[in-house]
Amino acid sequence: MTDQLPPLGADEVLDIVDEHDRVVGQAPRGAVYAEGLLHRCVFVQARDARGRLFVHRRTDRKLVFPSRYDMFVGGVVGAGESYDEAALREAEEELGVSGLPAPTPLFRFLYRGPAGGWWSAVYEVRCELPVSPQEEEVAWWDFLPEEEVAARLDEWEWVPDGLEAYVRLREHRGSAPDPGPGAPDENR
Repeated sequence: MTDQLPPLGADEVLDIVDEHDRVVGQAPRGAVYAEGLLHRCVFVQARDARGRLFVHRRTDRKLVFPSRYDMFVGGVVGAGESYDEAALREAEEELGVSGLPAPTPLFRFLYRGPAGGWWSAVYEVRCELPVSPQEEEVAWWDFLPEEEVAARLDEWEWVPDGLEAYVRLREHRGSAPDPGPGAPDENR
């Protein structure tokens, strides 16, 4: 039974940062969340060759926001790791692929929510490889058209940080659905 297993990643060491995203220390991930310490996370919007968004439901063993839906892959930035390194590592891990192109950085923001606060770097990547998401982290997944994701915003229980990143990304792009990285767009 999964309710007898420990949460995933509680012992992973993270950099602790200040309000200006400067490293001020390190702590295990479990302590970071328990004490509400600021740290770093990455959000990678992955699209398939047809421009559909990778959407998934997290497993019930996730330390933060278990069993909720997310329209990003990503996670915490490990101690000493750069945002760019974490974005590629997390995207490949969660999608279950190797050889993914480097995700494109878009913007950063300071998230504050029910589970604490973290500096959040938002990226995008096109994944044209067959995906095989990690069963330990992903309970369900699919590539969905942006319109379907928008229609599900009020129906599904989303991770709050991913939902905020999604709203900010839409604002960043002028609220129009985006065909994703690699698509011609004179406004980029």
